[in-house]
Amino acid sequence: MNMQTLALASLAAAAIGGVAWVFIYPLLSGEKQAESRRAAVAKPEPAAKRQNERNQRSRREQVEGSLKDLEARRQKASKVPLSVRLSQAGLSWSTRQFMVISAILAAVFFVGGMFVGRGILPAAGLAFAAGFGLPRWGLSYLKKRREKKFLALLPDAVDVIVRGIKAGLPLFESLKVVAADSQEPLKSEFNAIIETQAIGIPLGEACTRLYERMPVPEANFFGIVIAIQQKSGGNLSEALGNLSKVLRDRKKMAEKIQAMSMEAKASAAIIGSLPPIVMILVYLSTPGYISLLWTNPTGQLMLVGCVIWMSIGIMVMKKMINFDF
Repeated sequence: MNMQTLALASLAAAAIGGVAWVFIYPLLSGEKQAESRRAAVAKPEPAAKRQNERNQRSRREQVEGSLKDLEARRQKASKVPLSVRLSQAGLSWSTRQFMVISAILAAVFFVGGMFVGRGILPAAGLAFAAGFGLPRWGLSYLKKRREKKFLALLPDAVDVIVRGIKAGLPLFESLKVVAADSQEPLKSEFNAIIETQAIGIPLGEACTRLYERMPVPEANFFGIVIAIQQKSGGNLSEALGNLSKVLRDRKKMAEKIQAMSMEAKASAAIIGSLPPIVMILVYLSTPGYISLLWTNPTGQLMLVGCVIWMSIGIMVMKKMINFDF
């Protein structure tokens, strides 16, 4: 075989290899499929899909705006005036009536302290505690009791609203059904929502004002769900159904926490009440032995220190066994 034949054969093999590299290798290596996938990813999206994404982005922005407005309103209402606290406790008193009753209590306890003969300073301290602390403690007690009743009735009320919406009733009519058939304090609170909406305020804002009169997280959740649905739309029955489930789960969690913390609460009550009980028993058995605590200046100082330290210990124990969730 001469040199010319070898050169022709080499050239022919190179030409065949080049053609095969150009046309056959991309099919075997998957490069063609990769290019087609890249082209599919890079091509412009359909107009309907872009519009859907734009709508979802707009709804998300509306939800974020609603949550920011509600959070700003809640921070603004951190300092609650006395008139609002009276309404939260379920009392129809005016601020002036509350002040008059507090002044009467202070005067009665001041006169009682002076009549016992403990001096003007102890009588003034007793009058301050009776006129300033006792009425506010009563307000706090009534407020918490009213909130417990409200939380016990709210999940059933939300279920009634869900069933009404699924049956074809508007949201406002479902709220009327709850206001007509529920017990207090749920009845008055939903009547307030209906009256607020009747004077021209949007229903979403009327529901968010529920948290101002009933400052519990569950009322805030209800107002947020209604306000977001009024602004951005969506399946309200599904959202309220999920809210009802959340409310019932929170109620179960609160009952579980109460059951698990009863032992610690009983221990705290025993530890906190033991020193006063021992003091009373010692006074009944040997009055002269313990009377030095309030007849001697050093004993009075020790008694004040004991009261302060006992109060601090009780508050620490209360903080340890009570928490929000």
